[in-house]
Amino acid sequence: MSPVSGSGRLVLAATPLGDIRDASARLIEALGTADVIAAEDTRRLHSLAMALQVKPSGRVISFYDQNEVGRLPGLLESLHNGETVLLVTDAGMPSVSDPGYRLVAACVEQDITVTCLPGPSAVTTALALSGLPSDRFAFDGFPPRKSGERKRWFAPLTTEQRTVVFFEAPHRLADTLQDAVEVLGPDRRAAVCRELTKKYEEVVRGSLGELAEWAVEGARGEITVVLGPAPVQEAPDLDTLVAEVRQRVADGERMKSAAAEVAEAAGISKKTLYDAAIKSS
Repeated sequence: MSPVSGSGRLVLAATPLGDIRDASARLIEALGTADVIAAEDTRRLHSLAMALQVKPSGRVISFYDQNEVGRLPGLLESLHNGETVLLVTDAGMPSVSDPGYRLVAACVEQDITVTCLPGPSAVTTALALSGLPSDRFAFDGFPPRKSGERKRWFAPLTTEQRTVVFFEAPHRLADTLQDAVEVLGPDRRAAVCRELTKKYEEVVRGSLGELAEWAVEGARGEITVVLGPAPVQEAPDLDTLVAEVRQRVADGERMKSAAAEVAEAAGISKKTLYDAAIKSS
């Protein structure tokens, strides 16, 4: 559907991760011309504008996780009144583990124009620096805070063939990497990127086991973790699996249940293995 005639537009703008020189000319222009600036932290917004030597001419309001839902009606009203609303978060791209998704979804539902001023993103910056495959990747936000939930969160990644990027708080990094070692093994390749584009930028690459040991000493700043793809598993040999089923049957198990368990562990069709085991009997 086409945007509502006469409506305003929502502008998502990426802000520098650390180095102010990464601000785009379009961001500077938007800060000086938007009717409304919705900022995750208004103090940081004013500091950014001062550093860029631009004076916001529009209204500046706070827009963060805890008040995002409550702000929606007012911002949508401004947009319906034809105003331009600029959305910025503390660093990087709005909506990427930052406020913005709900507002964008509401605008899409109400046919209000949404556009974006591209720029810095910790996700793609860390991915590029990691030295890990970047042709296919996934972004998984923040892992759960509790160890048990975190291990369950890591479990599906045991066979993930894409590189996975996620954020983590510095005080939880060591525990998170240790949980990753327990679930994914110590040899999985990964990289920890901290303070990207800032004075103390650091990228530590290695195995999960090595990174878990490194993190014990503590890491400060904004953390982005890049986890390499799972090793490609060779296709199981059917004759070997049949032999395993027959051995389990010889030990007293029923053919059907033995074939089902072996097939599930090997990731092949239960029927294929059962039929092959019957044929070999």
